[in-house]
Amino acid sequence: MPTSRRHLLLGLGAAGAVTAVAAAGPADALLRRALREMTEGPFYPPPRWRADRSDWDADLTRVQRDSSVQVARGEHLGLALAVVDSRGRAIDGCEVEIWQCDSLAHYHHPDVPYRSGRWDPGFQGFGSARSDRSGQTTFRTLRPVPYPGRTPHIHFKLRHAQVGELTSQLFVAGDPGNAEDFLWRRLPATDRAGLALQLQPAPAATAGSPGHGLAWVARHELVVPA
Repeated sequence: MPTSRRHLLLGLGAAGAVTAVAAAGPADALLRRALREMTEGPFYPPPRWRADRSDWDADLTRVQRDSSVQVARGEHLGLALAVVDSRGRAIDGCEVEIWQCDSLAHYHHPDVPYRSGRWDPGFQGFGSARSDRSGQTTFRTLRPVPYPGRTPHIHFKLRHAQVGELTSQLFVAGDPGNAEDFLWRRLPATDRAGLALQLQPAPAATAGSPGHGLAWVARHELVVPA
């Protein structure tokens, strides 16, 4: 399926499966706290390596190889993100990147050797999109799984002229592994809500629909400094 068509279907599926993040009013703006920046970790796939591959769209669960499409193992997640500043104003045209390990707990990175059966070729590992005029963008990815020494998490990076570059990580709210994760434990309690995804079971979807195959959905605001 052409990439542009896949983007369209992904957007329609997320719109049907995830309630859009509402625009903030003046009262809400006072409550917003800018996200806490965190390390990108050792497995951010470098641009020079990504340049040799073409499939880095917002659907991380399907990989196009020649005329075939491989589908990622694991529990698929419809992730709707809204990039706003601390006053509640939408950030239009923000580049949003996410990356995470596959369901077998392997990152797709030049420093991680491919091992058949221990590395999922149907998972992109990295995806990129831009926020629209309302600050929103959507991804189809996986519910993150534990990585050795780490609780389930999704890395993300934001780029925009207004805020420069911001890097952090999203965690699964209430995951029992959070209490043992050294990065989560370092987060002040006041910053944790801004990086904790509230996962919900995906609504039922008919076969062939964009939301088909989703196990989970989540919507989350990424708040940047005003």
